[in-house]
Amino acid sequence: MRKVIALTLLSVAAFCATLAAQSGALQYTNDGQMVLPKDYRQWVFLSAGLGMTYKADAAPNANPPFENVFVNPKAYQEFLKTGVWPDKTVLLLEVRASESRVSINKNGRVQSNILHIEGHVKDHAKGGWAFYGFKDGAQKGTLFPKTADCYSCHGQNGAVDTTFVQFYPTLVDPAKKAGSFKETGH
Repeated sequence: MRKVIALTLLSVAAFCATLAAQSGALQYTNDGQMVLPKDYRQWVFLSAGLGMTYKADAAPNANPPFENVFVNPKAYQEFLKTGVWPDKTVLLLEVRASESRVSINKNGRVQSNILHIEGHVKDHAKGGWAFYGFKDGAQKGTLFPKTADCYSCHGQNGAVDTTFVQFYPTLVDPAKKAGSFKETGH
């Protein structure tokens, strides 16, 4: 009987883990890496940038990358109501190469292969906001050290709670209405 109960509990735990992975729930490996949600491209698409840089002296890029930003649906819905990111918010930045003269396109740029993915995660159990990098198609992201430039840049320039809401058109008005929006970058 105990063996049946143990197997049943193990099956339920495996089923719950599978559902969590499919629903975009925040997951970590035993060694603290972030698991890339398999369905993130079905999340809420916040915005795309092309060739964005934050350095004033940056040289023009002949092949600027696209940056697509996705957020888990539960966090998005909560933000729309409150203007504040809830715990377990996951923002994923998908950086893709750009190409021109693809198929019938004679001008302009289209997105192509993934260059890398970064996660910006709010997890109070892990100390608040953190950044994770997914390189070369990795399904597990490595935590960036707190000394990485992204922490200070986001802390100084994030319009809402270290996030660049100023670049997400659907979120600016809810943040302003809630009083959580901070004007930045002037």
